[in-house]
Amino acid sequence: MKGLRNFIDRIKPNFEKGGRFAKLQSTFEAFESFLFVSNKVTFSGSHIRDAVDMKRTMSIVVLATIPALLFGMWNVGYQHFLAIGQEADLWQNFWFGFLQVLPIVIVSYVVGLGIEFAFAQARGHEVNEGFLVSGMLIPLIMPPDVPLWMVAVATAFAVIFGKEVFGGTGMNILNPALTARAFLFFAYPKDMSGDKVWIVDKPDAFSGATPLGDAMVGEIDKIPSPMDMFMGYMPGSIGETSTLAILLGAIILIFTGVASWRIMFSVVVGGLLMGLIFNLVALNEYMQIPAWYHLIMGGFAFGAVFMATDPVSATQTFKGQYIYGFLIGFFAVMVRVFNPAYPEGMMLAILFMNVFAPLIDHYVIQANVRKRRKRWQRAVVKA
Repeated sequence: MKGLRNFIDRIKPNFEKGGRFAKLQSTFEAFESFLFVSNKVTFSGSHIRDAVDMKRTMSIVVLATIPALLFGMWNVGYQHFLAIGQEADLWQNFWFGFLQVLPIVIVSYVVGLGIEFAFAQARGHEVNEGFLVSGMLIPLIMPPDVPLWMVAVATAFAVIFGKEVFGGTGMNILNPALTARAFLFFAYPKDMSGDKVWIVDKPDAFSGATPLGDAMVGEIDKIPSPMDMFMGYMPGSIGETSTLAILLGAIILIFTGVASWRIMFSVVVGGLLMGLIFNLVALNEYMQIPAWYHLIMGGFAFGAVFMATDPVSATQTFKGQYIYGFLIGFFAVMVRVFNPAYPEGMMLAILFMNVFAPLIDHYVIQANVRKRRKRWQRAVVKA
């Protein structure tokens, strides 16, 4: 690494002000900060200094997605060989899924980072590390056989209209990865829903419906067992099937303090409460399934851990996080059951609450201000 550091230092003057490639300074700094910790520090004023910068934070989130990614690769191969009636061992399943998923990941990063670099160069700003996470989350919420050109278009839409038009990293009001998913869901619904899009190269006679798809049409008896749904042995988006793998990621995020456990917890509480309400009403078979089934079906767990906890588009106050998460879980299950046209209500619930997150924080802060004002007024009267 010392040789690489010396090489970077030797060519660095060419990218600084007055150098031959000064216009590419932000691009050079992006690659340098990716390889090494920045040596820039503040010299005046009072600041909080911490070894955990944005690059480290984003790296931890990416690390937390690895269990879901690896299991998703295996499950893509498992569902494929199961559909064609061919036995395959662990390595064969994983290798097939790896070859199917890797191009999706590459396209997501190449397109997204390309646009990020272009905007940084045009604005003369540094390249932020925010897309390191979005570039991984976008493939994980896609069907395994999604066309690569759709991934490219959706990623471009998410980065430009879901992020850069608001000012870039830290300014977006919507989760960029879910923005990409929502764009494809409404622009190309046949390629994002139904029982034909979840298994690669399956026979036409083989049903590839997800548990949500079966529940939506009232075929409750076809829903996999709770253990199969928890482990992830079912069709679905690449990274959303295994609740176990997602929980491993949640442990990493909570232990490192990167994601809010309050949001995760309240999402679960909101989903369970809505499920229990449906159990009490029980107007159809879908409403009669145990409330906790919703936690291991579809993208509920993945959304609660990786999407709802996005530090930019989520609420910032502690009380606001409880309210925000609770309403996400509540609305997600409500949309699933009430509107069969949108079986995956988690996406819509999170995007909906992204819009209201600033308003929730505003009222939480104002309530705190009023409480403090009343406390001060009582103190003045007693004095």
